[in-house]
Amino acid sequence: MIRRLILLLLAAGTLLSCGGTKTDTSEKTAPAAEAPSPEPEKKVSYDALFSYAREAGLRADSTDPQKTLVELGYGHAPVPLKYTARKLSPDSAVVAKALQAYSEEKKDWMAGLEPSDSTYLLLKEAWKRLNTTGEKDSAAVVAQTLNARRWMHRQTQKAPRSVYVNTRGAYLVGRDSAGNNVLRMRVVVGKPDKPTPAMDTYATQLITHPYWNVPRSIAVEEMLPKIQRDARFLERNNIEVIDAKGNLVDPESVRWGKLSVAKFPYRLRQDTGGDNSLGLLKVELKNPLAIYLHDTNARYLFARQKRWRSHGCVRVQHPADLANFLAGKPLLDSEMFTEPSDKEPPKAHRLPERIPVFLLYLGADIDENGKLVFYPDVYGWDKKGE
Repeated sequence: MIRRLILLLLAAGTLLSCGGTKTDTSEKTAPAAEAPSPEPEKKVSYDALFSYAREAGLRADSTDPQKTLVELGYGHAPVPLKYTARKLSPDSAVVAKALQAYSEEKKDWMAGLEPSDSTYLLLKEAWKRLNTTGEKDSAAVVAQTLNARRWMHRQTQKAPRSVYVNTRGAYLVGRDSAGNNVLRMRVVVGKPDKPTPAMDTYATQLITHPYWNVPRSIAVEEMLPKIQRDARFLERNNIEVIDAKGNLVDPESVRWGKLSVAKFPYRLRQDTGGDNSLGLLKVELKNPLAIYLHDTNARYLFARQKRWRSHGCVRVQHPADLANFLAGKPLLDSEMFTEPSDKEPPKAHRLPERIPVFLLYLGADIDENGKLVFYPDVYGWDKKGE
């Protein structure tokens, strides 16, 4: 009996050690599912952007999409700009929006960045045509004007209107807030030996019936010899003599023969009126070069094709139209400039906002008939590389 019990216990131990009848009640863990592989990031090709830039007259060596967009929208300072009153920064939000739209392959990715006025578009077409026909030199001149239009686009952000003068063509253009040409007139600009400097500035105020404070160079180099030869020169031209303290001086009390370029302690000022060299209107511009726009008492010069006749300032053909355009409202009547004028004291009309004014040296532009026109290098700045 005892032997049988021992045999039964040994058999049970063998079964347990082999696990033959033991039930595994532990919880089994399912194998973890594999995470999906991330899709490869789509690489953006900027070939179309660079191609578009080349078709807008930009150099073909750019490889930076953001810099290319900035150049397409806002350009760089035109040559030979001598003075800039203030330089505006490109609108980074507009540039970023264009870059994002391009990467998303949207058709209107350039909307709001590049100028879209009709003159700019015609210049782009002209540039493509000239390149197609192999006229590389002419195309390069048009490319400079395209850049100037982009620069004006940069500098007139949020401006209600603007003005530019092309000294090579001797004309003035007024533009609306979208850059469209809405005003055009002839101007008389600086002579080749006294060129009108290229500048980017703004109009500050209008002055009706202005004095003409004769620049010292004109006073001593041109007027002094005439005064020494003709005692009535000053009276005949309504020119006053003012001393260093601002007091009027009797011309007859001055020993003109003793004066010279080196010794001239006076200032000459032409009185107001229709015979004044500035006419009846002066448009003051922010700049350190004493350059401004003005009416003239020699309006016959506007009928001439060669209008490079001034000492550097810009004489305008239709002063009333320009004044009203700058003011943004009717301010002056054109009859004021055609009827005889009595002497009146100067009156300042401050502009409510800064109006950008550009004095540029453009070798090509679109005329009032929508035609591409090239202009002569009257100052020789192209030859000098300015």
